[in-house]
Amino acid sequence: MLRLYFLISLLCLVRSDTDEICPSFTKLSFHSAVVGTGLNVKLMLYSRRNPTCAQAINSTVFGNLNVTKKTTFLVHGFRPTGSPPVWIGDLVQGLLSVEDINVVVVDWNRGATTVIYSHASNKTRKVAKVLKEFIDQMLAEGASLDHIYMIGVSLGAHISGFVGKMYNGKLGRITGMQYFKCDHQRSVYLYLSSLRESCTITAYPCDSYRDYRNGQCATCGMPQKESCPLVGYYADNWKDYLRQKDPPMTKAFFDTAEEKPFCIYHYFVDIITWNKNIRRGSITIKLRDKAGNTTESKINHEPSTFQKYHQVSLLARFNQDLDKVAAISLVFSTGSVIGPKYKLRILRMRLRSLTHPERPQLCRYDLVLMENAETVFQPILCPKLQM
Repeated sequence: MLRLYFLISLLCLVRSDTDEICPSFTKLSFHSAVVGTGLNVKLMLYSRRNPTCAQAINSTVFGNLNVTKKTTFLVHGFRPTGSPPVWIGDLVQGLLSVEDINVVVVDWNRGATTVIYSHASNKTRKVAKVLKEFIDQMLAEGASLDHIYMIGVSLGAHISGFVGKMYNGKLGRITGMQYFKCDHQRSVYLYLSSLRESCTITAYPCDSYRDYRNGQCATCGMPQKESCPLVGYYADNWKDYLRQKDPPMTKAFFDTAEEKPFCIYHYFVDIITWNKNIRRGSITIKLRDKAGNTTESKINHEPSTFQKYHQVSLLARFNQDLDKVAAISLVFSTGSVIGPKYKLRILRMRLRSLTHPERPQLCRYDLVLMENAETVFQPILCPKLQM
């Protein structure tokens, strides 16, 4: 009898140690990023009934999820070190403070944690399928697509776009954010400001990625124009301006600089490399016109992975708009203070404006970037056949 009691007590002890009362975001190490992780998607629900203690939910267990209320999914992106995103907690609490909704944190850290970016990106469609299966069950229980919102950061924005495409653009809203971790509290504030005006913010136009076109993605906020007189970051300051346009404006840029005239101009920098080995690092690009005016962008929001004959498209943000670029300079850096210096061998570099897509695209071929050394060159017009 004593042995039976001891065995039951031991089983209870083991169960109490392994069961999570409040499920937490998966925390991995850099070792996991090196060896790689298999995909495992966890859904964690927060609501005003449980604002600080998440509930693990799935297609058969909804917990406190109320299908009659709006449901917002938070989807993170690439995690090269395996650490949890620092912004999730603030955004969850901010969303719940604004409105009584369901907030579902999509934890796919087992899949996003890898030092090879393409390995994580290859799993994004699988994550989207998991979310669609869950949303299908919500719809079966009486939920509405109009009340389902997606907030995706980095690769999470791609996942959100894929989900939107699966529902033929009928989701209530998709917000795609590219640059989030520099000042996550300000980014949370920007998003919450836009919530009060029922609009979505993003760092670049949604249709710069094909899959967002089917996600009913719209942006609002500060339109790009020469004077950019906005002081501050309140989305509702531009509400009347957008509505008075003929026809009313439904797309604008909200990415702003911190100093006058506040304008930010976006370019894609497309790079194809031919290094035998993979290179990971950041790019700094500087533009100069014939009058000597210069503008610089440090593309370091997340280290890029350069593979042989693969194109990497980087989003560059400039605070000046140079109509005719006479010279371009590039600097490649791995961020290493000590250790060997690397070369980045570029087969083709292409510069294309998102703010003014009608402008000719500029190219350069066969470049070798020595790490931390500036390489200056004159661009040429890209062949018209290249998209």
